Parts: sequence; C-alpha cells; structure tokens
Amino acid sequence: MVLAKAEADSLRQAIEKYRNDERNDLRSGATSYLATTQRIEYLQRGMLRVGTANTCDVRLNDPAVKPYHLSVAVVGDSFRVESRDPAATFKLKGATMRRATVGPTGIEVGRYTLRLSHQRYPAIIVFDPQSPRMKRYHGIDYYPVDLAWRYVLPLTAGASVDTTIIISTRGNQRRAVRMGWFDFMVGNTRCRLEADRLLEPGVGEHDIAVFFRDPTTGKDTYPVGRYIDPVALDDGRYILDFNMAYNPACAYSEHYNCPIPPRQNRLPVAVTAGEKDPHYLSHGPSTPTSPPHGP
Repeated sequence: MVLAKAEADSLRQAIEKYRNDERNDLRSGATSYLATTQRIEYLQRGMLRVGTANTCDVRLNDPAVKPYHLSVAVVGDSFRVESRDPAATFKLKGATMRRATVGPTGIEVGRYTLRLSHQRYPAIIVFDPQSPRMKRYHGIDYYPVDLAWRYVLPLTAGASVDTTIIISTRGNQRRAVRMGWFDFMVGNTRCRLEADRLLEPGVGEHDIAVFFRDPTTGKDTYPVGRYIDPVALDDGRYILDFNMAYNPACAYSEHYNCPIPPRQNRLPVAVTAGEKDPHYLSHGPSTPTSPPHGP
C-alpha cells in the first residue's frame, strides 16, 4: 500500500511517540513491569488477605497499610474487595473506597498498586514503586520504523466459530476463539497468521490478538515470541502493523502469565520490525510447547 509522504510522516511520528510513551511508563510508571514484586495466585482459595501481618497472603510493607487491611475474594469473573479494619481504605480510579466489586483492574493500597488479574487463573500482582528493579531500567530497543511492514488486510473467518487452547508461560491452558486468519506477502513469501480472542474476563467482545514467532525469535527478539493487536477499520478490514509488535509482559517480569504463540503462527520470514528482546531477565520464563489448536 503506497502512502502519501504526509501520511507516512504522520504514521512514523505516531509510532515513535508510542515507543517513547512505553519507555517512560517502564522507567517511572506506577504499574511499570519493573515495579512488580509479588504474584500470589488463588489456586483453590476463594479469598486472599492483604496487610502487613505475617498471616496475610499478600504482605505489604507500608505504615499506611493495616495488619489486616483488605480481603479480596473471587466472585465469578469479578473480585469483591472489602476493608477489614475501621481505618483501612483503598483507591479505585482515584476514588477512596472501603468496598467494591470489580472486574480485572488495579487498586491502590498505600504506596502499592495491586493488579487483580483473572484470566480464569486469578491472582494478585503487587507493584511497588520502590522495587530495586526500577533502578535497572535501560530503555526499550526497537527496529527502525519501516512502513513496508504495515498491512491493511481483511480477516478471513472460518466456516464456523472454533474454540481453541493457547498455552501460557505458566503452563495454563487458556481458552480462546479462533477469529480467523490474516494472509499477506513479505516479498515473494506468502504468510498467514491466526487471530484469536481470549475467552477471559476483561477481554472485550471485539478484542483480537495475534501471537507470533519468526526467525528473529530467540535471537534479536524475545524467545517466547511477540504480539500484535490488529486495529479494526470501518470498512471491516484491519491494520496489521509489525512496527507495533510488542513483547509480552513476561519479557520484563517473572510475575506474569503470557500466551505462547501457537505452532501455526511461526512465520518463515524474519520480521525486522517492532520491539526487540529487552534483556531485563537473565533467563526468561519456561516456554512449554503449544499443542495443536483444536476444540
């Protein structure tokens, strides 16, 4: 697709701005991946206790946090958060509260942010702005912007709705709907990528993702693979821009549970666009082999 110079320049500027925003969030954001300090999974428990006491499941070290500050219970696809001390409160989107039932989201407790993560495998991820890993920030590296890697494509849907399983870096089987395929050419090589929608709380009805690997994977780019979020256009097509390819959160922190690209999304050509391996972890999380997709 040939772009006018003004449009091409505008796209390059938007991509560079996105990259700078990502660098700033990682360097100093309240929910920077480098700020993660704990991941506490619910497993067979329906509720986790949050506070400074040794008996709490999620222990926080802050004078503003009470010994038994909160309880956070899983209620279906949501979380019920309740204060357990007369002086205990938390913040939700800036509002001070004592109880709330919410979907996957973040709440503030003292200096900490708690990410209430569901994904059918609920957990609490703790972010601490005083995490020593914040001092290890050394930026994010990207390939130069190259608009030849930007495609406008139709999504080819299957004959029927097809559910599938995507394995995660923590070994979980995560259910998804196979939404269809993107077909495109890289030079003279025909390529195809599957697009999926995870069947998990917090994922919108129209949210689709592409999880892929290519010959740069494990070399210039992160060993698990990379992701793209296709952008829907009004005419039914999608923008698939590899300049916007990004790493999963587990490239920066061991406290995440990230989808592993399926076998069929291993491209035969090197995608020299998007985010490179950030090298924040000396050893990435385990990458169990993803099984063939099927019902």
